[in-house]
Amino acid sequence: MSIKIGDYVRFLNDVGGGRVTRVEGKMIYVEDHDGFERPAPASELVVVEQGRPMTQSYERPIQVKSKLVEPDKPAPKPESEEPKLPVVETPEGEQLNIVLAYEPREVKHLNTTTFFPILVNDSNYYLYFAYMTRGDDSEWETRFHGMVEPNIQIQLDEFGHMDLNQMTHIAVQYIAFKQDRHFKLKNPVMVEQRLDVTRFYKLHSFHTTDYFDTPVLSIDIVRNDRPSRPMVIDSSELESALRGELRAKQEAKRQRHHAKPQQQRQQEIIVQDLHIAELLDDLRGLSNSDMLNYQLDKFNEVMRANLKHPGQRIVFIHGKGEGVLRRAIMEELKRHYPACEVQDASFKEYGFGATQVTIHHSR
Repeated sequence: MSIKIGDYVRFLNDVGGGRVTRVEGKMIYVEDHDGFERPAPASELVVVEQGRPMTQSYERPIQVKSKLVEPDKPAPKPESEEPKLPVVETPEGEQLNIVLAYEPREVKHLNTTTFFPILVNDSNYYLYFAYMTRGDDSEWETRFHGMVEPNIQIQLDEFGHMDLNQMTHIAVQYIAFKQDRHFKLKNPVMVEQRLDVTRFYKLHSFHTTDYFDTPVLSIDIVRNDRPSRPMVIDSSELESALRGELRAKQEAKRQRHHAKPQQQRQQEIIVQDLHIAELLDDLRGLSNSDMLNYQLDKFNEVMRANLKHPGQRIVFIHGKGEGVLRRAIMEELKRHYPACEVQDASFKEYGFGATQVTIHHSR
């Protein structure tokens, strides 16, 4: 449907709408409720009603209550509320897609800028929504709660780097429903995730998405009705697990104090898997170059830790693939560890795609 002057439209990617005052090609000028004219592409507008004028119900005059009572004058009728724009539903919107994004105010100054958490509700459903954060050693803090309309983006908060220590964990709770129409019931959900706050300092963590033309750090909360990492945690079980982990670390530390003789240790083969999925839990925001650099950093870390142990054998599992990682490892060995012996590892034990390095001192 073409948009004409006088039509009443709704913004698809923003709150509200208004009356069309000008049409210049594909750019539409919309007068909003406060009388301001806003330009918007025609593709981001939907016609609510054709030729509908702006009503006076958008005006909110200040009412002064009088102490005098006029018995012959009828009581004034309460001012009508601002009319609600109808929900424009789409077939895709019957599935919940909810995204939490962090947009920097100044992406080129990540060390000093503030950030905006933005919720994207890409669905035909209203949400009773709560957004909470906490630090590693603190309790939860509610940063936003309220009702979120369908097919909309809203800013939840604003924070700076001083707040990041209280945001190492995020949680989202919601209930989805529709108003004035039948709908399929959606389960209430609580999603909790750990947030790597160091990513707020890294430019490569921020990218444009289907929802944002400016770079953001984006986290999927729900994709096609499937929540991301729903968590139900028993605090007593968590405490028990942490204590068990602490005991294991203490035992490992005690055993290191009783190190084996040098010759016996040399016979043990160290195995390091360099597959990126084994090194990192979350790969979002990382380019292929970022992942390769991380793998090479791990390779060099293991090599440097064992350079004082001549004869030590290390197996690096890199996989076959296109051979990019193996070529990079060979280049590192030639450049930084020329005295070390290199050969293919046993395919019976490690499969194809593994390289064995034997440590030797440089001559």
